[in-house]
Amino acid sequence: MQHALEDYDAGRMDSAEPVLSRLALRYPNLYLVQEATGGLYAEAGNSERALPFLRRAAKLAPKEPVAHANLGAAYLKLDQPQAAVEELQAAVRLESSNVAAQSNLGRALMQLKRSREAADAFAAASRLQPGNVDAIYNYAVALHAAKQLQQAAETLDQVPARERNDAIESLRGEVAEESGDYKAAVLDFQAAAKLNPSAANLYTLELELLRHWTWDEALEIARFGQGRYPQDSRFRMTAGIALFGANKYPEAAVEYAALLAHDPNNALYADLLGRSCEAAGEQAGEACGSLIAFADGHPDNARAATAAAARILEQPLDHQDQPAAERLLRQAMAADPHLAEAYYQMGVLAQQKSEWHESQVALERAIELRPDYAEAHYRLSRAYAHLGQREQAQREIALQQQFSQQQKDQLNSRLQEVVLFLLKPS
Repeated sequence: MQHALEDYDAGRMDSAEPVLSRLALRYPNLYLVQEATGGLYAEAGNSERALPFLRRAAKLAPKEPVAHANLGAAYLKLDQPQAAVEELQAAVRLESSNVAAQSNLGRALMQLKRSREAADAFAAASRLQPGNVDAIYNYAVALHAAKQLQQAAETLDQVPARERNDAIESLRGEVAEESGDYKAAVLDFQAAAKLNPSAANLYTLELELLRHWTWDEALEIARFGQGRYPQDSRFRMTAGIALFGANKYPEAAVEYAALLAHDPNNALYADLLGRSCEAAGEQAGEACGSLIAFADGHPDNARAATAAAARILEQPLDHQDQPAAERLLRQAMAADPHLAEAYYQMGVLAQQKSEWHESQVALERAIELRPDYAEAHYRLSRAYAHLGQREQAQREIALQQQFSQQQKDQLNSRLQEVVLFLLKPS
């Protein structure tokens, strides 16, 4: 056993392993052998094989802090945080100065979403390692998760600027953003991206700019990200968001059409393309043509079919494929009978065919589904006028004027929806 332990301490695992494993089987009640064998397998990255030896060691020597610490570390690596917490708490009760046990206890508690308790464990580890950047960072992460924002910021301030890495700068940005200090957050995220211009850091910076509608700067970061990481589709998508936010709808459509071309079944890309084409109106370019192919291949996507039909109806009359537009709109209404936009576009189609009564029916249904639909009120006033119902026409014009400002607000709400697509956790 002595020779095996000497080999183990010297890093000669191949020599130590067969001897220790035989001794562990022969002497199941000898703590030192069980602990050494479990430790050998744990250091070799085989926590599953180490576990029974470490369990036996902790049972044989319940007052040995290292036995509980090593068993807890193995549980943590095997993704068993509750068992890890129990052993690691026993370890720190027996020896509170064990830095590794305190740190592992914090990690296990974080996995259990017990961030306030984790912060206490990381605080203890940090006190035992004054000035240790990793210890300070872990403590701040737990404080941030526990919503102790001011304390998290104060903890991060303990790291001198020259010693901050991109993870610390990024965390500083998250804390500043949640504290309402947008300018500081941007500076911190910029510092993180400067220290390490990884795709993740650039994307985080860009989302921060998009969150606060800083379109030009966001577009600049998106273009930089596209150049540096051409295979990362997120930068093309966020470039589209920035263009959309800057009211450059045709340019945004180009970005989403390119994304859809590379991933023809992606409903998110199709939705963003549809929103851009709808906002572009008559200025929509050839990029919006891919919506028709997507809608044909995805009959359950009502919004895509509606956007594709709207694209057709925005063309000059002599270039419109009206039968295709009607087919798409009926497809949309079958997929989602409560989509007001589909009925509105059906009303537009009927008016272009001078079918005023059919237009009236479709537009009334659109307004029933969305009473503040300003454009539908305007179109319905035209239908009533052609049908000789002048009082109703005047009423609809008044409603259109009443809701026109709300329509502008809805455009902003729509933009906010688009941005939220990106801010959702993956």
